[in-house]
Amino acid sequence: MKKLLIVLVLIFSQLSFAQTAKEIIDKNIELSGGLTSWKLLNSVLLQGKVILGIKDEYPIKIYQQRPNLTKTVLTINGKETAIEGYDGNKGYAMNYATNKLQVYADYIPESFDNDFIDWENKGFEAKYLGKEKVGEIYCHKVELTKNVNKNFYYFDTKTYMLLKEIKREETLSYSDYKKVGNLLMPFRIESSSTKKDGDFVMLLNKVEINKVFPANIFKF
Repeated sequence: MKKLLIVLVLIFSQLSFAQTAKEIIDKNIELSGGLTSWKLLNSVLLQGKVILGIKDEYPIKIYQQRPNLTKTVLTINGKETAIEGYDGNKGYAMNYATNKLQVYADYIPESFDNDFIDWENKGFEAKYLGKEKVGEIYCHKVELTKNVNKNFYYFDTKTYMLLKEIKREETLSYSDYKKVGNLLMPFRIESSSTKKDGDFVMLLNKVEINKVFPANIFKF
């Protein structure tokens, strides 16, 4: 009887953790604009500046469009230069050794939607890992797992906005949330990695949504 009770407690505990993780994700989606608004989002243009290292600073534009089209453009010495993107068939990235844009056969485009939108239908499993501080802010920590990949997400316990995301090779921090249409989006994004070669701080000053891009904008 005692063993049965322990098993039941463990099962209930796992179920409540899964439910809590779902509730946190649902709350994030709801308070950041709602599922309908996120699904009606078809394109985004991010504009601002990116700081690489300590002193290197460049104006940046990032074009994104469903289902996975993307193009990142830096202004270097007064000239706009595409440094990375996906045109629907091929992925491109700047080879800094040759200072030329080249095709990468193993380029994997990211989904236009974040992992939280329809996460269950995408095959993710969610687990609540309790509360943890990010700086001075208490956050709900949620793990999303798909196959062998595990990502960790930290949501502000008061606002439910995403403050930190830990991937296998990269940690992203989000802050300075502002309303864009019906959606709340971060205007400051910091990235750090163990390799340190891709660290950056991106400060946005303008975000446009559902903008109709020229037909050739994703050409390289």
